[in-house]
Amino acid sequence: MALLIDDSCINCDMCEPECPNQAITMGDEIYEIDSELCTECVGHYDKPTCISVCPIDCIDPDPAHQESDDELLLRYHLITGKPI
Repeated sequence: MALLIDDSCINCDMCEPECPNQAITMGDEIYEIDSELCTECVGHYDKPTCISVCPIDCIDPDPAHQESDDELLLRYHLITGKPI
């Protein structure tokens, strides 16, 4: 499942540099997560680093992009080019 930043984002700039897949970018008003790049840090870390550093807890699972850990791991391999 990809993650989603909700409207309570205060643009604190904490999440963007923490994303190992560069899935977080500044949108029109708040930061956004590209669901095609988000692996919830599967392959990199034990848990999503953006959630860990967010001071207001505005990052949640995206109900429109539900995926298994295996699917997220496959995406990690496709993004990084590392062998499975």
